[in-house]
Amino acid sequence: MSPAPPPARGPILTVTLNLALDVTYTADGVDWDGVNRVRAMHRRAGGKGVNVARVLAGLGRDVLVTGLSGGSNGRAAEADLAGAGLPAALTRIGGESRATLAVCDLHPSGPRRTALFNEPGPVVSGGELAAFLAGFEARLGTAAAVVVSGSLPPGVPAGFYAVLASRARERGVPVIVDADGEALRHAPAGRPSIVKPNAEELARALAAPSGGGPARRGTAFRPEGRAGRRSGDVLGGAEALQEGGGVPGGTGTFRDDGDVLGGAEALREAGAGAVVVSLGAGGLLAVTSEGSWRAAMPYRVEGNPTGAGDALVAGLALGLVEGSSWPDRLRRAAALGAAAVAAPVAGEIDADVFREVHPLIRVETADP
Repeated sequence: MSPAPPPARGPILTVTLNLALDVTYTADGVDWDGVNRVRAMHRRAGGKGVNVARVLAGLGRDVLVTGLSGGSNGRAAEADLAGAGLPAALTRIGGESRATLAVCDLHPSGPRRTALFNEPGPVVSGGELAAFLAGFEARLGTAAAVVVSGSLPPGVPAGFYAVLASRARERGVPVIVDADGEALRHAPAGRPSIVKPNAEELARALAAPSGGGPARRGTAFRPEGRAGRRSGDVLGGAEALQEGGGVPGGTGTFRDDGDVLGGAEALREAGAGAVVVSLGAGGLLAVTSEGSWRAAMPYRVEGNPTGAGDALVAGLALGLVEGSSWPDRLRRAAALGAAAVAAPVAGEIDADVFREVHPLIRVETADP
């Protein structure tokens, strides 16, 4: 086996096209039909890419937050990033960035539950997307890796994450994509290094698209085409990919781990270098060119699951730039996800939980 490559220099660039101002309420027992007293409130910049950047920065890794920002919510999010010491290069847009609300029920005698309320986000114009894409490409020269994650705001075509992955790949920069729905279904066409859905997201991505039957691999997206460089076609093939690209359709349901592994392999065959599927308290399943693995958790961690997947992605990004083995990167990623559940807000981890759970996670080979 060849030695692992040295750690890549430069920041890990995170992309959050649907930036948010995250508000988190915690209460000791939520009465959904009455008045509630909030025990604690947090208001901070959010969106999946921001959460990934927070975890990476907390682990000592250089990061750069990129994405779209607009209105008073966007300005508040930018101020929070600056106050937290997180470097950012956000493209300003005319619309108002969204707000999200997480209500955490921490009743001491009952199960801990969290309800999420996510706004859709602002409508993004073609010109605003072109400005972001130009800045994104300019920053690839110094990026160690790229993490593209979260929802797409209105106006951004489903194939755009594949465009970003393809542009980064052209520059030799590895990419992780964490998305849902049509954005996830099309993402493998950009040939990202890792795609990270959860089981439900993977099932939705494999479901047959509403516009017709299964798509054929490689017929819609042309990474080598340079039309996207022109101001009149800034999406670089994303619209064509949205019409016909993506993974083949499936049933949209999984019966067991074998089905999950088969679904992950379908995404890999569509272009992804590796697919890591998060199973919540069930751990992780990964399908890679080097084999398939399952990371099994020793016990369930109670708390706020918001941001657990983002911490997991941060662990995968670290493993990617460090060149660590798949078992090692999966063990650390799963431990970071569990440690994020124990933390009060997204983008943070409980270091004690991480140290406790990390050596107890079993990583074993998995048969498709």
